[in-house]
Amino acid sequence: MERATMSADFDTAFDHHSDEANADPVAYYAGFRESCPVGRSAAHGGFHYTTRYADVARIARDDATFSSARGDHGGQGVGIVIPKGPGLEQFPIELDPPRSTEYRQLINPLLTPEAVGQLVPMIERHAARVVDDFIELGSCDLVRDLTNPLPAAVTLDWLGFPEEDWARLAGPVHDIFAAPAGSERAARGAAGLAYMDRRIRELITERRAAPRADAVSALLAGRRADGAGFDDDELVSVIGLLIAGGVDTTTSLTGSTLVHLARHPEQRRRLIDSPDLLDGATEEFLRAFAPSQSMARTVTGDVEVGGCPMRAGDRMLIPWVAANHDPAVFPEPEQIRLDRDASRHLSFGIGSHRCAGAHLARAMFRAMMTQVLTRLPDYRVIEEGLVPYPTRGNQSGWDAVPALFTPGPPATTAAGAVRALSTPTPLRVTAVRTAAEGVVAVGLGLPDGGELPAWRPGAHIELRLPSGRLRQYSLCGDPADATTWRIGVLREPLGRGGSAELHELARPGAVFAVRGPRNHFPLADAPSYLFLAGGIGVTPILSMVREAARRGTPFTVVYGGRTRATMAFADELAAVAGDALTLLPQDEAGLPDLPRLLGALDADTAVHACGPTPMLAAVERECARLDRTDRLHLERFSAGDDLEAAFDATANRTFEVRLARTGGTLTVPPDRRLIEVLRDAVSGLSYDCEKGYCGACETRVLAGTPEHRDSVLSEEERLAGRTMMICVGRCRSDRLVLDL
Repeated sequence: MERATMSADFDTAFDHHSDEANADPVAYYAGFRESCPVGRSAAHGGFHYTTRYADVARIARDDATFSSARGDHGGQGVGIVIPKGPGLEQFPIELDPPRSTEYRQLINPLLTPEAVGQLVPMIERHAARVVDDFIELGSCDLVRDLTNPLPAAVTLDWLGFPEEDWARLAGPVHDIFAAPAGSERAARGAAGLAYMDRRIRELITERRAAPRADAVSALLAGRRADGAGFDDDELVSVIGLLIAGGVDTTTSLTGSTLVHLARHPEQRRRLIDSPDLLDGATEEFLRAFAPSQSMARTVTGDVEVGGCPMRAGDRMLIPWVAANHDPAVFPEPEQIRLDRDASRHLSFGIGSHRCAGAHLARAMFRAMMTQVLTRLPDYRVIEEGLVPYPTRGNQSGWDAVPALFTPGPPATTAAGAVRALSTPTPLRVTAVRTAAEGVVAVGLGLPDGGELPAWRPGAHIELRLPSGRLRQYSLCGDPADATTWRIGVLREPLGRGGSAELHELARPGAVFAVRGPRNHFPLADAPSYLFLAGGIGVTPILSMVREAARRGTPFTVVYGGRTRATMAFADELAAVAGDALTLLPQDEAGLPDLPRLLGALDADTAVHACGPTPMLAAVERECARLDRTDRLHLERFSAGDDLEAAFDATANRTFEVRLARTGGTLTVPPDRRLIEVLRDAVSGLSYDCEKGYCGACETRVLAGTPEHRDSVLSEEERLAGRTMMICVGRCRSDRLVLDL
């Protein structure tokens, strides 16, 4: 690190636009992380860089020390990239708080999860239409024909531009990202941006005269705190940023993901067989294929990062791609794991400039991926025809992804009828009963008694507890019961508190926020089954046994537990399985004889197992020895997000929240989260992860003592108490006053 601590010297070897970096950015940053994780480069006029997640997150959140605003340092032009380039000023991403705040407050209400949820039918309609245009041909360029036109159509339709503008406005944005600097195509892109500026101004004029139900009209109706509106130049900047952010970033992510899945057909098959896996895998794809590879800041005063001193006016590179591949945060980061919890990735940024369009980007990505996986499942990328972006230093992606596939028919029906609960939805506890020693069965339903989304064996749901904890529980009721979801919850005295909290609070009439169902453990199609359940792992197995019995498919069930009294749902399992069930209480019968059980199976029998880690490890070893791994399907118990701090929900206290800007006072009871109460009263709140790690909901505290339950703030920031993450935080005093 000696080179990195000598401010007068430059590490001339580092250049994120170099051929070596373009060839493999992940390996390039990994090499510097090992040899010189924070340093300086003489390239592009000189700048500092870091390669570590902790440094990137710190810098991106410290707007006072590391400014996003334009200035003279490092030349003229867009200040959030290195080197600077030409372009119109983009509000709010090229402003610092508090100047950026009023523009975020203008944009946020249009891009909340609820607002994006209202756009999903439109998004899916465009996705089906775009694929219809080429599906009968058996070939396409996935960028030209899908990943560019779909985000363009959605973004520009949402904003209010007529259809004839969509292609002409989308092209320049893609040209700017994909064209080599100084090329004819880059010049064409610059000319296209001038046209975009003109069209935005024309649409603003049209909507001022005759507002419509579109986003541009909503932006025109927006007001500052003093009641004043925004002028045309400001709105052109905001709308231009929304177009740029909406059009090409999702293009990049989807193209990179499709190329990866073409190269890894086993992962593609998993997503086809288990479509609900896409929700979690989306975060892993975002981590691995961040469209924006890096951004830049300007140092405002003397500071030190990783032992490297910096001075006012110095330029600083913050590479999201390096942070997303830091092994200190993401073990074995070079691997893409569909079931990894990658939600701490920084592809959407962190802090005040976290991407406001994150929810819209996910919705567009999901729609495109669903179309490909369901309608073009055998697509084959022509590797020789792949054209990457000329440099991956700032933006990464593919300019062309040619592909072949089996031709198919145009879509004949509208997308989706009953949807999963994609945003946290209040469900009421309808029944609670003891299912075994330490296990309760909890029934959940909509408050109005309406129908819940359908589910299949192996599905699980996510409960958001008042403490801020999130827990996943397998559904173990009857899929035919459309109004009730049932889960089984084991109380774990030595656990992290979630099961104890749910046992304490689960009473008829109690309400929990729920998302789902999702299914990462579907019942495979097979001529026969062996089901292995250990302890509370019986919950997904129970619904699978019901389904196998309904189909008339032969099966065997082996269910083990510590004692007979601790084995939940054994009576229900016996009623369905009959003689096909073997109960193995460990204190009576010991452990199952896996070599005998697995060795006697037919070659095509599918094995589904769920239970404690030692049990699953033993099953995996025996299946590997017998060369049966391809028939094995596992559901592992998950420890959840290891950043979560454990808090005793029974100690939650009622407190009041005073909203400084609106003047209202709200009461937060012990069994509700702060953000839930605020959402009922404040439109356009900025939030994303709802776990306290992304920084999107960081809010100024004007009075009161916050109780911090996040993983973003430093100990010094916690003690200062000037801000808090409202998605998980609570209050240590009787009242908080928030800058809302």
